[in-house]
Amino acid sequence: MARRSKNKSMDKFDRTWHLAHTPLEIDVVEFEYALMRTFEAFGRWQTECLSSVIDFAASGPENALLHTIRMNDRPKSIHDLAYMTNREDIPNIQYSLRKLIKSGLVERNGSGRAGVTYEATALGKDVTDRYAEVRSALLIDAVQHVPELGQRLEGAARTLELMTGIFAQAARNAATHRRRPGSFAVPTQPKAAATQSNE
Repeated sequence: MARRSKNKSMDKFDRTWHLAHTPLEIDVVEFEYALMRTFEAFGRWQTECLSSVIDFAASGPENALLHTIRMNDRPKSIHDLAYMTNREDIPNIQYSLRKLIKSGLVERNGSGRAGVTYEATALGKDVTDRYAEVRSALLIDAVQHVPELGQRLEGAARTLELMTGIFAQAARNAATHRRRPGSFAVPTQPKAAATQSNE
C-alpha cells in the first residue's frame, strides 16, 4: 500500500527527458544517476577517511587500489588489480601505483613483464588498519542504525553485480558497431511521419 502511494506521488512529476521516455527507461536512468552520485560520495568518503589517519592526498580510486593491494595480504600483479577492480586504464593504475610507492604505503617486487607484484608495506598495513578502525566507528556504525539496511545492501550488491555485466555487454556491443569518425547514424523516420511527408 505504501509503495502504491509513493508511485502515485511520483506520478505528479514529469520524469521524462531525452534519456528516459518509457517507464523502464526512467527506472534505468534514475538508477544510473543514483549510481553516479553514490560513486562521488563514496570517493569523498574514502578520501576523508584516509586523510584522518595519514597526511596523504589520494583520490577514491587510489584509495580503493591501496585496499585491494592489502586484501588478504598477498602480492598482486597490475593485471590482478585491474581484473579485481574491473578497470582497463592500465596507465592510470601505473600512475597511482607510483604515487602509493612514493608515499611508502606500497612496495614493488620482482622484475620482468609478468614477474612484478605489489604489496602493502608495514606502513601501508598500519594505515589501512587504522582506516578500518575509523571506517567501523563512522560508516559501519551509521549503517547499523538504519533498520534492515544490511539486508537491503546485500540485495543492492547483487543488483550492482548484475548491472555490471549488463553495462559491460552493452559496451561491447556499442564498440562492435562503432561508426567511422565523422559519420553519424541517420535516425530512422517513423512510418507515419514518412507517409505524411510523401503526401
